[in-house]
Amino acid sequence: MTAPIIRDATEADFQAILEIYNDAVANTTAIWNETQVDLANRQEWFAARQARGFPILVADVGGAVAGYASYGDWRAFEGFRNTVEHSVYVHKDHRGAGAGRALMRALIEQAGKRGIHVMVACVEAGNSASVRLHEGLGFRNVGTFSEVGTKFGRWLDLTCLELRLPSSS
Repeated sequence: MTAPIIRDATEADFQAILEIYNDAVANTTAIWNETQVDLANRQEWFAARQARGFPILVADVGGAVAGYASYGDWRAFEGFRNTVEHSVYVHKDHRGAGAGRALMRALIEQAGKRGIHVMVACVEAGNSASVRLHEGLGFRNVGTFSEVGTKFGRWLDLTCLELRLPSSS
């Protein structure tokens, strides 16, 4: 596979982001939502991220969006302003080919430049590929919550990982 070009998402990417998101809702435990969303939802999500200055990156492979990543507030209280929780989703046809790693590296770099101190990942515990991806990027497994969610008629465990970024000061 051609190495992805990581770039800022644009409005032209909304449909691809929607398709990747809805596929994850319908077919994976990467997203614990059970209801697919429409284009207006992704437009609102994009606008909200932009308004807060949060990046939305896409992995472009040959002109097609192979995945996307972003981060947002981890907790809504001021004391957590330097900690973010991120999401990274890869199109089903591009999983395992490096798009997720490339997106995460770029997202980590942007977070560091923006003064973020800690990035948090919350991953369905059975998603060993995502756990390995994060650990390979330096995230530390800080624990697993048992049976804190449900999807597809079963209880899900949530593994949490953190990455402390170098001090920007």
